[in-house]
Amino acid sequence: MADERARPELPPVVARMWGREPVSRRGPKPSLDLARITTAAMEIADAEGLSSVSMSSVAARLGVAPMSLYRYVGSKDELLVAMLDAVSEEPPPLGDLSRREYLYAWTKANADLLVSRPWTLSIARGGPPMGPRGLRWLDRLLSALADTPLHEGEKIGIATTLSGYALSQASLIIALAPERVGTHLPPSSTVYGELLAELVDEDSYPALTSAVRSQAFVADPSDWYGQDTDFRFGLDLLLDGIEALIASRTPSADTRTPSADTRA
Repeated sequence: MADERARPELPPVVARMWGREPVSRRGPKPSLDLARITTAAMEIADAEGLSSVSMSSVAARLGVAPMSLYRYVGSKDELLVAMLDAVSEEPPPLGDLSRREYLYAWTKANADLLVSRPWTLSIARGGPPMGPRGLRWLDRLLSALADTPLHEGEKIGIATTLSGYALSQASLIIALAPERVGTHLPPSSTVYGELLAELVDEDSYPALTSAVRSQAFVADPSDWYGQDTDFRFGLDLLLDGIEALIASRTPSADTRTPSADTRA
């Protein structure tokens, strides 16, 4: 028997992000729309941080009453969803890049976007994309994997893994930024290593002590995290695993039965 369950109803803010809001033919044209509201919210987040974004602060920026926003966005959480999609740029084009090169470019661009707007980090942790721009990123990654023998669930899993790597690396890059040294915020890589030298001992933390003594945490001031080398190192580990998975699903090019000579 066919599954007769009805499809879940789109959340109102998601419907508006996709332009599916019913258009009224009566009365004056609304003075607001979701795009104006999210732009005002992003301007506040860029200038003052995400904590300063509220329905009242956005309304004040637009010169309207807070209640007038609720026709377009039901809560701050819905507004955050719209903000994350609105700030997303176009994903890298596939072009002539090899599959591995594209997966790297896609993940790096994802991380770069988060680093450029640090307030997006906490929103991105909230769940998978629902807006048209965010889903375009997912579509492009799936397109890069289209000619592989992987099943669709595995492709989605790769997208989730690479998105998670971009998010974790963006968080680390922002946390170790040089301007945060000397504050209550997480220290730079070099300072972190120096602090560990004061905390760990060879008896309790033998492997970590060895890493500290070898200056594994020391970073060049001009390349405080090694966004190219360190980022690529970790990502290459993931890409190696993806290529190995694809290879394991790919039939051998030579499936002929060995001849009598070779079986001898």
